[in-house]
Amino acid sequence: MHEKLFALDIGTRSVVGIILEKEQESYNIIDILSEEHSERAMLDGQIHDVLAVAKVISHIKGKLEETHGPLRKVSVAAAGRALKTERAKTSVDIVGKPMLTHEDILHLEFSAVQEAQATVAEQSDSRSTYYCVGYSVLYYRLDGQEIGSLIDQSGEEASVEIIATFLPKVVVESLLAALKRSGLEMQALTLEPIAAINVLIPASMRRLNVALVDIGAGTSDIALTDSGTVIAYGMVPIAGDEITEAISDYLLLDFPLAEKAKRELLDQDSIMVTDILGFSTEIAKSDIIEHIHPALDRLAEAIRLEILSLNNECSPKAVMLVGGGSQTPELCRLLAEKLNLPSNRVAIRGVDAIQNLGISSEIQKGPELVTPIGIAIAADKNPIQYMSITVDGHPIRLFDMKRTTVGDCLLTAGIKMSSLYGKPGMAKIVTINGNQFTLPGNHGKKSVITLNGTEASLDDEVKDEDVIVTSKGEDGEPAILRILDVLDDIPRKTVILNGTEYTIEASITRNGKAASIHELIEDHDQITCRIPVTIDELIKELHLSELLACLEPLSIKLNGKSIQLPSWTGKISKNGLATKRTYSFEDGDELEVVNPAPPTLLEVMEALQIQHTYNVPVFFEGKQVILSKNLAEFRRGDERLKDTDIIQPNDDLSMIEHKVEPFIFQDLFRHVEIFMPTTGNSRFILIKNEQETTFHDELAPGDQLRILWPTTS
Repeated sequence: MHEKLFALDIGTRSVVGIILEKEQESYNIIDILSEEHSERAMLDGQIHDVLAVAKVISHIKGKLEETHGPLRKVSVAAAGRALKTERAKTSVDIVGKPMLTHEDILHLEFSAVQEAQATVAEQSDSRSTYYCVGYSVLYYRLDGQEIGSLIDQSGEEASVEIIATFLPKVVVESLLAALKRSGLEMQALTLEPIAAINVLIPASMRRLNVALVDIGAGTSDIALTDSGTVIAYGMVPIAGDEITEAISDYLLLDFPLAEKAKRELLDQDSIMVTDILGFSTEIAKSDIIEHIHPALDRLAEAIRLEILSLNNECSPKAVMLVGGGSQTPELCRLLAEKLNLPSNRVAIRGVDAIQNLGISSEIQKGPELVTPIGIAIAADKNPIQYMSITVDGHPIRLFDMKRTTVGDCLLTAGIKMSSLYGKPGMAKIVTINGNQFTLPGNHGKKSVITLNGTEASLDDEVKDEDVIVTSKGEDGEPAILRILDVLDDIPRKTVILNGTEYTIEASITRNGKAASIHELIEDHDQITCRIPVTIDELIKELHLSELLACLEPLSIKLNGKSIQLPSWTGKISKNGLATKRTYSFEDGDELEVVNPAPPTLLEVMEALQIQHTYNVPVFFEGKQVILSKNLAEFRRGDERLKDTDIIQPNDDLSMIEHKVEPFIFQDLFRHVEIFMPTTGNSRFILIKNEQETTFHDELAPGDQLRILWPTTS
């Protein structure tokens, strides 16, 4: 006996029921039934009136059961309203494992789907629960290399990357409620574009960048292929009803008559309509299309924008249209123009494009049947079955895989793992040596989880109708620590300074006051633990004020102004080598500080670049003589200082500056000794550069001077 597959395509305008018979890898359509909603029970693919939708489903189910016997399970699809898409990948160690089976690969794929579900749960509003409604495999990899199939493969690591799609709980639950009222159990759930793409674009064609658009009454669902896989899913909440409403407005028809008129436009050049006023009119197809063009353009533009958004802002190579709304007049042409594609690259595809499908000649082979056929086949080839679990009194549904755990259920229920533990104890913030640290409190205790009344772990396996109850763990205690607990070490150093051994330890303060390492830490404490690092810090810590003074530059006052002389600063050596006070020292170093010899007044004047003499070289009687005058006179109190006098630290000196005046011949007599002739002649003549001069003549460097003593006759 051949296996029968029952599927429902619950659309915005109508519900299609279909029964397929499976024979090995082929499928035969043995019955199909379609019925429109009697009222607007659905909007944009979402059930708004469960009772009304259930009524239509029950009627279709009853009609089919008359021919095919009882129907208990059904596969359905959801439109892409509020769709979320997420990629995920997972891997498994297969070292030493026998060749991979189909079940192994399914478990790997489902594990990747759970990863995607976890990501969606983290990103979404905690009040929303998302159900997986389908997934496609992007890549299989074996030991890091991409591979076409993992079946019967062996190696070290197998991995898979998938793209999974999720819908909000309200979308799925409304479907389940309508099925339950109709006496049906959901066998499998998928997404409309997934169903269509699985039967229209086989894996061998998915290397091409193709868009498939399933245009229903309320939504247009989109899927894209490229590089051998399905790369994206999306939807726009605009479809055939938008065109029907435009026809209704233009021709003054109620909605059912406008829908009938839209269908007649597919193969008639003109149609006869009777408006709400009772007037019958024959109207040309071209006239109607002209007036509804804005609505046609909005539909085509919405589809174009979504395709480009999903396809990295690039037009695909081709576009396939399915669904009843795909037969909207002029839609193919408009889409081709908007996507800059040749007209033959946008086409409507019907059931005749589905491979390995047998269909009676009595059944119309239109594009509206592609999705319901795809739903049945997708449910058979890639079933996603759901089971119901109660978590803390709330029912949840999640897909049934090889091994579903308590942790999977809590994730689906929106319970974050961190909330299962009691809150950690109050932390304390402390600053240690300028760096802020948080001292966490003690960890809270984990939650007690029961599965059907027995304590369980997150890894325990669950079954349909299981009941899980969680209780929050106890909160932790606040952090209780001593200063000693937060310090890695209390350092100490021993050095020899100028022949004396000193040992120093780190000093500890808390909030600016000296503290013991055994004191308890309070929130926002400021703690320092410091040991001298530089030689300067060491000397200060040892309170050796005389050495500190020695290391300062010589300081004096001159005419009331403080002056420092860096040349007379103490010298430091470390282990026999010169160093500086700002340099570091280590445990065991030998240091020496040497006080410099005090300077003379002359050295101080030279250091301060003070010109204290004015000199002019001249020649007297052929020998060079340096004429010199003091320009600065220094005193220490009442004491007049000589150039050789020693200057001490903190001396208070005064300086009198003399004006620079030219030398005259008379100044020569202070620098040379004059011998008068023995003849007793007192008359003399002053000669400068072989010219007679006077005592008050100014002298210049290099002048030749003489004194003549003329004899009397």
